[in-house]
Amino acid sequence: MRAKLPLLSALVLGALSGVVVAGCQSYDFEPVEPLAIAQTTVEETISALASKPNIMMLVDISGSMTLPVDTSRPSCQVQDKDGLTVLCGNENACPTATCPTRWTELQAAVPRFLANSGPYVRFALTTYPEASTGSSIEACTGPTATSVRKDLPVADDDASLLAHANSINDLIQGIPNHGTGQPVGGTPTSGSLNFIGSMPGLQDKDRKNFVILLTDGLPNCNPENEYSGRDQPELCKCTIAGNLCGSQISTAFEKRGCLDTNASVRAVQALSDKKVTTIVIGFGAETASGDGPAVLQAMAAAGGFARTCNKNPAACGPNDTCIAATGLCGRSFYQAGNQEELAAALEEISNDVINPEPCLIPLDGPERPSDPKLIVVYIEGERTLAGDGTWSLTSDGVLFNGAACERIENSRPEAPIKVEVRAIRQR
Repeated sequence: MRAKLPLLSALVLGALSGVVVAGCQSYDFEPVEPLAIAQTTVEETISALASKPNIMMLVDISGSMTLPVDTSRPSCQVQDKDGLTVLCGNENACPTATCPTRWTELQAAVPRFLANSGPYVRFALTTYPEASTGSSIEACTGPTATSVRKDLPVADDDASLLAHANSINDLIQGIPNHGTGQPVGGTPTSGSLNFIGSMPGLQDKDRKNFVILLTDGLPNCNPENEYSGRDQPELCKCTIAGNLCGSQISTAFEKRGCLDTNASVRAVQALSDKKVTTIVIGFGAETASGDGPAVLQAMAAAGGFARTCNKNPAACGPNDTCIAATGLCGRSFYQAGNQEELAAALEEISNDVINPEPCLIPLDGPERPSDPKLIVVYIEGERTLAGDGTWSLTSDGVLFNGAACERIENSRPEAPIKVEVRAIRQR
Protein backbone atom coordinates (compact mmCIF):
# COMPACT_ATOMS: atom_id res chain seq x y z
CA MET A 1 0.00 0.00 0.00
CA ARG A 2 1.20 3.49 -0.76
CA ALA A 3 -0.40 6.46 0.98
CA LYS A 4 0.61 10.08 0.50
CA LEU A 5 -0.79 13.48 1.32
CA PRO A 6 0.37 15.99 -1.32
CA LEU A 7 -1.00 19.48 -0.96
CA LEU A 8 -3.32 20.16 -3.88
CA SER A 9 -3.85 23.82 -3.22
CA ALA A 10 -3.90 26.50 -0.60
CA LEU A 11 -6.07 29.32 -1.75
CA VAL A 12 -5.58 32.36 0.35
CA LEU A 13 -7.27 35.66 -0.14
CA GLY A 14 -5.51 37.71 2.50
CA ALA A 15 -6.68 40.57 4.57
CA LEU A 16 -7.28 42.85 1.64
CA SER A 17 -9.36 45.88 2.39
CA GLY A 18 -9.93 48.89 0.25
CA VAL A 19 -12.11 50.31 -2.44
CA VAL A 20 -11.85 49.94 -6.19
CA VAL A 21 -13.71 52.64 -8.05
CA ALA A 22 -15.00 52.11 -11.58
CA GLY A 23 -17.41 54.75 -12.72
CA CYS A 24 -20.03 55.15 -10.01
CA GLN A 25 -19.58 51.68 -8.50
CA SER A 26 -17.40 50.63 -5.59
CA TYR A 27 -16.38 47.12 -4.43
CA ASP A 28 -15.35 46.25 -0.89
CA PHE A 29 -13.01 43.24 -0.50
CA GLU A 30 -13.55 41.43 2.81
CA PRO A 31 -10.97 39.15 4.48
CA VAL A 32 -11.74 35.40 4.11
CA GLU A 33 -10.40 32.29 5.83
CA PRO A 34 -7.71 30.33 3.96
CA LEU A 35 -8.86 27.10 2.30
CA ALA A 36 -6.52 24.13 2.35
CA ILE A 37 -7.17 20.91 0.52
CA ALA A 38 -5.19 17.69 0.81
CA GLN A 39 -5.41 14.57 -1.32
CA THR A 40 -4.76 11.00 -0.27
CA THR A 41 -3.88 8.47 -2.94
CA VAL A 42 -3.89 4.82 -1.91
CA GLU A 43 -2.81 2.24 -4.45
CA GLU A 44 -3.20 -1.50 -3.91
CA THR A 45 -2.13 -4.31 -6.19
CA ILE A 46 -4.20 -7.21 -4.91
CA SER A 47 -3.75 -10.93 -5.50
CA ALA A 48 -6.22 -12.58 -3.18
CA LEU A 49 -5.93 -16.23 -4.19
CA ALA A 50 -2.76 -18.18 -3.42
CA SER A 51 -1.69 -15.33 -1.17
CA LYS A 52 -2.21 -16.89 2.23
CA PRO A 53 1.27 -16.80 3.76
CA ASN A 54 3.31 -19.71 5.04
CA ILE A 55 4.37 -19.26 8.67
CA MET A 56 6.72 -21.69 10.36
CA MET A 57 6.58 -21.33 14.13
CA LEU A 58 10.05 -22.20 15.41
CA VAL A 59 9.52 -22.58 19.15
CA ASP A 60 12.29 -22.85 21.73
CA ILE A 61 11.64 -25.70 24.19
CA SER A 62 14.97 -25.49 25.99
CA GLY A 63 15.14 -26.14 29.73
CA SER A 64 15.00 -22.46 30.65
CA MET A 65 11.40 -22.33 29.41
CA THR A 66 10.44 -24.08 32.66
CA LEU A 67 11.75 -21.15 34.74
CA PRO A 68 9.32 -18.70 36.40
CA VAL A 69 8.37 -15.50 34.59
CA ASP A 70 8.50 -13.72 37.95
CA THR A 71 11.27 -15.09 40.14
CA SER A 72 10.32 -12.79 43.03
CA ARG A 73 7.16 -14.71 43.86
CA PRO A 74 7.57 -16.63 47.14
CA SER A 75 5.73 -19.63 45.70
CA CYS A 76 8.52 -20.03 43.13
CA GLN A 77 10.85 -21.19 45.90
CA VAL A 78 10.60 -24.98 46.27
CA GLN A 79 12.52 -27.79 47.89
CA ASP A 80 14.84 -29.89 45.74
CA LYS A 81 15.51 -33.60 46.18
CA ASP A 82 18.01 -32.83 48.95
CA GLY A 83 15.54 -30.71 50.87
CA LEU A 84 17.21 -27.41 49.99
CA THR A 85 15.11 -24.38 49.09
CA VAL A 86 15.80 -23.40 45.47
CA LEU A 87 14.19 -21.49 42.63
CA CYS A 88 11.89 -23.84 40.76
CA GLY A 89 12.47 -24.86 37.16
CA ASN A 90 14.05 -27.68 35.17
CA GLU A 91 13.99 -30.80 37.38
CA ASN A 92 12.34 -28.89 40.25
CA ALA A 93 8.74 -28.42 39.17
CA CYS A 94 7.13 -25.01 39.60
CA PRO A 95 3.64 -24.80 41.14
CA THR A 96 2.32 -23.19 37.97
CA ALA A 97 -1.02 -22.18 39.48
CA THR A 98 0.79 -19.60 41.63
CA CYS A 99 4.16 -19.48 39.87
CA PRO A 100 3.60 -19.46 36.09
CA THR A 101 6.58 -20.35 33.95
CA ARG A 102 7.67 -19.12 30.56
CA TRP A 103 6.27 -22.27 29.03
CA THR A 104 2.85 -22.07 30.70
CA GLU A 105 2.61 -18.38 29.77
CA LEU A 106 3.42 -19.24 26.15
CA GLN A 107 0.77 -21.96 26.22
CA ALA A 108 -1.76 -19.39 27.46
CA ALA A 109 -0.87 -16.78 24.81
CA VAL A 110 -0.82 -18.97 21.70
CA PRO A 111 -4.45 -20.24 21.37
CA ARG A 112 -6.00 -16.87 20.52
CA PHE A 113 -3.28 -16.11 17.97
CA LEU A 114 -3.77 -19.43 16.18
CA ALA A 115 -7.56 -19.25 16.33
CA ASN A 116 -7.76 -15.70 14.96
CA SER A 117 -5.09 -16.14 12.29
CA GLY A 118 -5.79 -19.77 11.47
CA PRO A 119 -8.16 -19.33 8.51
CA TYR A 120 -5.78 -16.91 6.78
CA VAL A 121 -2.37 -18.50 7.39
CA ARG A 122 -0.70 -21.78 6.47
CA PHE A 123 0.95 -22.60 9.79
CA ALA A 124 3.59 -25.20 10.62
CA LEU A 125 5.37 -26.01 13.89
CA THR A 126 8.97 -26.98 14.61
CA THR A 127 10.43 -27.15 18.12
CA TYR A 128 14.04 -27.15 19.24
CA PRO A 129 16.25 -28.60 20.66
CA GLU A 130 15.59 -32.26 20.10
CA ALA A 131 17.08 -33.10 23.49
CA SER A 132 16.26 -35.69 26.11
CA THR A 133 18.53 -34.33 28.83
CA GLY A 134 19.76 -31.00 30.12
CA SER A 135 23.35 -32.12 30.55
CA SER A 136 26.20 -33.35 28.34
CA ILE A 137 26.27 -33.05 24.56
CA GLU A 138 22.76 -34.53 24.26
CA ALA A 139 21.42 -31.22 25.60
CA CYS A 140 22.45 -29.61 22.32
CA THR A 141 20.91 -32.03 19.85
CA GLY A 142 19.88 -30.16 16.73
CA PRO A 143 16.54 -30.61 14.98
CA THR A 144 15.69 -33.49 12.67
CA ALA A 145 12.57 -34.42 10.74
CA THR A 146 10.90 -35.46 14.01
CA SER A 147 11.30 -31.88 15.27
CA VAL A 148 8.71 -30.82 12.70
CA ARG A 149 5.66 -31.48 14.81
CA LYS A 150 3.28 -30.23 12.13
CA ASP A 151 4.21 -29.51 8.53
CA LEU A 152 2.57 -26.98 6.23
CA PRO A 153 -1.01 -27.89 5.27
CA VAL A 154 -2.15 -29.30 1.96
CA ALA A 155 -5.66 -27.82 1.81
CA ASP A 156 -5.98 -24.05 1.50
CA ASP A 157 -9.61 -23.28 2.35
CA ASP A 158 -10.41 -21.31 5.51
CA ALA A 159 -12.00 -24.18 7.45
CA SER A 160 -9.15 -26.60 6.75
CA LEU A 161 -6.52 -24.03 7.69
CA LEU A 162 -8.29 -23.24 10.97
CA ALA A 163 -8.46 -26.94 11.83
CA HIS A 164 -4.76 -27.23 11.01
CA ALA A 165 -3.92 -24.25 13.26
CA ASN A 166 -6.00 -25.72 16.09
CA SER A 167 -4.09 -28.99 15.80
CA ILE A 168 -0.84 -27.04 16.24
CA ASN A 169 -2.28 -25.47 19.38
CA ASP A 170 -3.14 -28.96 20.66
CA LEU A 171 0.48 -30.02 20.13
CA ILE A 172 1.80 -27.02 22.05
CA GLN A 173 -0.66 -27.57 24.89
CA GLY A 174 0.40 -31.22 25.02
CA ILE A 175 4.02 -30.42 25.96
CA PRO A 176 4.09 -30.56 29.77
CA ASN A 177 5.90 -28.01 31.90
CA HIS A 178 7.30 -30.86 33.99
CA GLY A 179 7.66 -34.57 33.42
CA THR A 180 8.19 -36.72 30.36
CA GLY A 181 8.52 -34.56 27.28
CA GLN A 182 9.03 -31.30 29.18
CA PRO A 183 11.25 -28.51 27.75
CA VAL A 184 14.88 -29.46 28.27
CA GLY A 185 18.34 -28.79 26.87
CA GLY A 186 20.14 -25.87 25.24
CA THR A 187 19.35 -23.40 22.46
CA PRO A 188 20.81 -24.50 19.07
CA THR A 189 19.32 -21.53 17.23
CA SER A 190 21.64 -21.34 14.21
CA GLY A 191 21.35 -25.05 13.48
CA SER A 192 17.57 -24.90 13.82
CA LEU A 193 17.29 -21.93 11.45
CA ASN A 194 19.51 -23.68 8.91
CA PHE A 195 17.32 -26.76 9.18
CA ILE A 196 14.20 -24.66 8.54
CA GLY A 197 15.90 -23.09 5.54
CA SER A 198 16.27 -26.51 3.93
CA MET A 199 12.52 -27.13 3.90
CA PRO A 200 11.15 -26.77 0.34
CA GLY A 201 7.67 -25.78 1.55
CA LEU A 202 8.98 -22.45 2.82
CA GLN A 203 10.37 -21.53 -0.58
CA ASP A 204 7.02 -21.11 -2.32
CA LYS A 205 7.46 -18.23 -4.77
CA ASP A 206 3.70 -17.63 -4.99
CA ARG A 207 3.38 -16.85 -1.28
CA LYS A 208 4.98 -14.79 1.42
CA ASN A 209 7.04 -17.03 3.67
CA PHE A 210 7.77 -16.31 7.33
CA VAL A 211 9.52 -17.86 10.30
CA ILE A 212 8.40 -16.77 13.76
CA LEU A 213 11.34 -17.50 16.05
CA LEU A 214 10.10 -17.59 19.63
CA THR A 215 13.02 -18.00 22.01
CA ASP A 216 13.75 -17.34 25.66
CA GLY A 217 17.49 -17.91 25.66
CA LEU A 218 20.79 -16.92 24.16
CA PRO A 219 21.78 -18.98 21.09
CA ASN A 220 24.40 -21.62 21.79
CA CYS A 221 25.00 -25.33 21.10
CA ASN A 222 27.03 -24.74 17.94
CA PRO A 223 29.87 -27.30 17.75
CA GLU A 224 31.39 -25.21 14.93
CA ASN A 225 31.42 -21.95 16.89
CA GLU A 226 34.37 -19.79 15.83
CA TYR A 227 35.30 -19.23 19.46
CA SER A 228 36.57 -21.68 22.06
CA GLY A 229 36.13 -21.26 25.79
CA ARG A 230 39.46 -22.97 26.39
CA ASP A 231 41.58 -21.33 23.70
CA GLN A 232 39.85 -17.93 23.43
CA PRO A 233 38.17 -17.28 26.78
CA GLU A 234 38.20 -13.54 26.14
CA LEU A 235 36.09 -13.99 22.97
CA CYS A 236 33.82 -16.79 24.14
CA LYS A 237 30.84 -15.39 26.03
CA CYS A 238 29.94 -18.51 27.94
CA THR A 239 26.22 -19.21 28.31
CA ILE A 240 26.67 -22.23 30.60
CA ALA A 241 26.45 -21.84 34.37
CA GLY A 242 29.78 -22.35 36.08
CA ASN A 243 31.72 -21.31 32.96
CA LEU A 244 31.92 -24.88 31.68
CA CYS A 245 33.09 -23.50 28.34
CA GLY A 246 36.60 -23.29 29.76
CA SER A 247 36.51 -26.60 31.61
CA GLN A 248 39.80 -28.48 31.59
CA ILE A 249 38.00 -31.72 32.39
CA SER A 250 35.53 -31.92 29.50
CA THR A 251 35.47 -30.33 26.06
CA ALA A 252 31.72 -30.92 25.56
CA PHE A 253 30.86 -27.24 25.87
CA GLU A 254 34.17 -25.74 24.79
CA LYS A 255 32.44 -24.32 21.71
CA ARG A 256 28.84 -25.37 22.24
CA GLY A 257 28.60 -23.23 25.36
CA CYS A 258 29.83 -20.02 23.73
CA LEU A 259 27.31 -17.42 22.62
CA ASP A 260 26.47 -18.21 18.98
CA THR A 261 25.69 -14.75 17.64
CA ASN A 262 27.41 -14.67 14.26
CA ALA A 263 26.22 -18.06 13.01
CA SER A 264 22.65 -17.29 14.11
CA VAL A 265 22.65 -13.98 12.22
CA ARG A 266 24.09 -15.69 9.14
CA ALA A 267 21.35 -18.32 9.31
CA VAL A 268 18.68 -15.61 9.39
CA GLN A 269 20.38 -13.85 6.47
CA ALA A 270 20.41 -17.10 4.51
CA LEU A 271 16.66 -17.36 5.01
CA SER A 272 16.25 -13.77 3.85
CA ASP A 273 18.25 -14.58 0.71
CA LYS A 274 15.63 -17.26 0.01
CA LYS A 275 12.85 -14.66 0.44
CA VAL A 276 11.89 -16.00 3.87
CA THR A 277 11.26 -13.29 6.47
CA THR A 278 12.24 -14.05 10.07
CA ILE A 279 10.27 -12.45 12.91
CA VAL A 280 12.07 -12.62 16.26
CA ILE A 281 10.30 -12.72 19.63
CA GLY A 282 12.38 -12.68 22.79
CA PHE A 283 10.55 -14.13 25.78
CA GLY A 284 12.04 -14.01 29.26
CA ALA A 285 14.71 -12.28 31.33
CA GLU A 286 17.70 -13.44 29.26
CA THR A 287 16.36 -11.68 26.16
CA ALA A 288 15.74 -8.38 27.95
CA SER A 289 19.16 -7.71 29.45
CA GLY A 290 22.83 -8.55 29.13
CA ASP A 291 23.85 -9.88 25.71
CA GLY A 292 20.28 -10.84 24.83
CA PRO A 293 18.99 -7.60 23.25
CA ALA A 294 22.05 -7.13 21.02
CA VAL A 295 21.88 -10.70 19.71
CA LEU A 296 18.15 -10.59 19.00
CA GLN A 297 18.43 -7.13 17.44
CA ALA A 298 21.08 -8.36 15.00
CA MET A 299 18.99 -11.39 14.10
CA ALA A 300 15.79 -9.38 13.68
CA ALA A 301 17.54 -6.77 11.52
CA ALA A 302 18.79 -9.53 9.23
CA GLY A 303 15.30 -11.06 9.20
CA GLY A 304 13.81 -8.15 7.30
CA PHE A 305 10.59 -7.67 9.28
CA ALA A 306 10.01 -4.00 10.08
CA ARG A 307 8.11 -3.11 13.25
CA THR A 308 6.11 -0.06 12.23
CA CYS A 309 4.70 2.66 14.48
CA ASN A 310 3.68 5.37 11.99
CA LYS A 311 -0.01 4.96 12.86
CA ASN A 312 0.47 4.34 16.58
CA PRO A 313 3.63 5.69 18.29
CA ALA A 314 2.82 3.57 21.35
CA ALA A 315 2.93 0.36 19.29
CA CYS A 316 6.62 -0.18 20.08
CA GLY A 317 5.78 -1.00 23.69
CA PRO A 318 7.67 -0.26 26.90
CA ASN A 319 11.41 0.40 26.88
CA ASP A 320 11.35 1.20 23.17
CA THR A 321 10.86 4.30 21.05
CA CYS A 322 9.11 5.14 17.80
CA ILE A 323 11.47 6.86 15.37
CA ALA A 324 9.32 9.60 13.83
CA ALA A 325 11.53 10.06 10.77
CA THR A 326 11.16 6.43 9.68
CA GLY A 327 7.93 5.35 11.36
CA LEU A 328 9.78 2.30 12.71
CA CYS A 329 10.42 1.05 16.23
CA GLY A 330 13.96 1.39 17.52
CA ARG A 331 13.97 -2.30 18.46
CA SER A 332 13.54 -4.68 15.52
CA PHE A 333 12.56 -7.69 17.64
CA TYR A 334 9.56 -8.19 19.90
CA GLN A 335 10.25 -8.40 23.62
CA ALA A 336 7.74 -10.09 25.93
CA GLY A 337 8.02 -10.80 29.62
CA ASN A 338 4.68 -12.47 30.32
CA GLN A 339 1.53 -13.88 28.75
CA GLU A 340 -0.10 -10.50 28.10
CA GLU A 341 2.96 -9.04 26.37
CA LEU A 342 3.48 -12.17 24.29
CA ALA A 343 -0.19 -12.21 23.24
CA ALA A 344 0.07 -8.53 22.23
CA ALA A 345 3.20 -9.22 20.16
CA LEU A 346 1.54 -12.15 18.39
CA GLU A 347 -1.55 -10.08 17.66
CA GLU A 348 0.57 -7.29 16.19
CA ILE A 349 2.37 -9.80 13.99
CA SER A 350 -0.94 -11.27 12.88
CA ASN A 351 -2.24 -7.85 11.88
CA ASP A 352 0.88 -7.19 9.83
CA VAL A 353 1.18 -10.45 7.90
CA ILE A 354 -2.39 -11.48 7.09
CA ASN A 355 -5.11 -9.95 4.97
CA PRO A 356 -8.42 -11.42 6.16
CA GLU A 357 -10.43 -9.02 3.99
CA PRO A 358 -8.92 -8.56 0.51
CA CYS A 359 -11.98 -6.55 -0.55
CA LEU A 360 -11.26 -3.79 1.98
CA ILE A 361 -8.88 -0.89 1.33
CA PRO A 362 -8.35 0.61 4.81
CA LEU A 363 -8.43 4.39 5.19
CA ASP A 364 -7.31 5.76 8.54
CA GLY A 365 -7.62 9.24 10.01
CA PRO A 366 -6.18 11.82 7.61
CA GLU A 367 -6.50 9.39 4.69
CA ARG A 368 -10.31 9.60 4.81
CA PRO A 369 -12.20 12.22 2.75
CA SER A 370 -13.84 15.11 4.59
CA ASP A 371 -17.01 14.40 2.59
CA PRO A 372 -18.08 10.98 1.22
CA LYS A 373 -18.57 12.65 -2.16
CA LEU A 374 -14.88 13.59 -2.30
CA ILE A 375 -13.57 10.13 -3.14
CA VAL A 376 -12.83 8.48 -6.48
CA VAL A 377 -12.06 4.79 -7.03
CA TYR A 378 -10.31 3.24 -10.03
CA ILE A 379 -10.19 -0.49 -10.79
CA GLU A 380 -7.57 -1.34 -13.38
CA GLY A 381 -7.43 2.34 -14.36
CA GLU A 382 -11.19 2.63 -14.92
CA ARG A 383 -13.18 4.99 -12.72
CA THR A 384 -15.81 3.04 -10.82
CA LEU A 385 -18.81 4.63 -9.12
CA ALA A 386 -20.04 3.53 -5.69
CA GLY A 387 -23.04 1.23 -5.56
CA ASP A 388 -24.24 -2.36 -5.48
CA GLY A 389 -21.74 -4.60 -7.18
CA THR A 390 -18.90 -2.08 -6.87
CA TRP A 391 -17.94 -0.42 -3.57
CA SER A 392 -19.04 1.66 -0.60
CA LEU A 393 -17.27 3.89 1.91
CA THR A 394 -17.46 2.40 5.41
CA SER A 395 -15.97 3.37 8.76
CA ASP A 396 -13.00 1.11 7.95
CA GLY A 397 -12.33 2.32 4.41
CA VAL A 398 -13.41 1.43 0.89
CA LEU A 399 -15.23 -1.92 0.91
CA PHE A 400 -15.79 -3.62 -2.44
CA ASN A 401 -18.90 -5.74 -2.87
CA GLY A 402 -20.68 -7.93 -5.38
CA ALA A 403 -18.98 -8.45 -8.72
CA ALA A 404 -16.09 -6.10 -7.86
CA CYS A 405 -15.26 -8.05 -4.69
CA GLU A 406 -15.60 -11.35 -6.53
CA ARG A 407 -13.18 -10.08 -9.13
CA ILE A 408 -10.68 -9.19 -6.41
CA GLU A 409 -11.11 -12.53 -4.61
CA ASN A 410 -10.44 -14.41 -7.85
CA SER A 411 -7.22 -12.52 -8.55
CA ARG A 412 -3.94 -14.39 -8.52
CA PRO A 413 -0.25 -13.43 -8.25
CA GLU A 414 0.13 -13.88 -12.00
CA ALA A 415 -3.04 -11.84 -12.65
CA PRO A 416 -3.40 -9.25 -9.86
CA ILE A 417 -5.98 -6.46 -9.65
CA LYS A 418 -4.79 -2.86 -9.38
CA VAL A 419 -7.03 -0.62 -7.30
CA GLU A 420 -6.53 3.11 -6.74
CA VAL A 421 -8.41 5.24 -4.23
CA ARG A 422 -8.20 9.04 -4.31
CA ALA A 423 -9.71 10.91 -1.38
CA ILE A 424 -9.85 14.68 -0.86
CA ARG A 425 -9.90 16.19 2.59
CA GLN A 426 -10.69 19.83 3.26
CA ARG A 427 -8.86 21.07 6.33
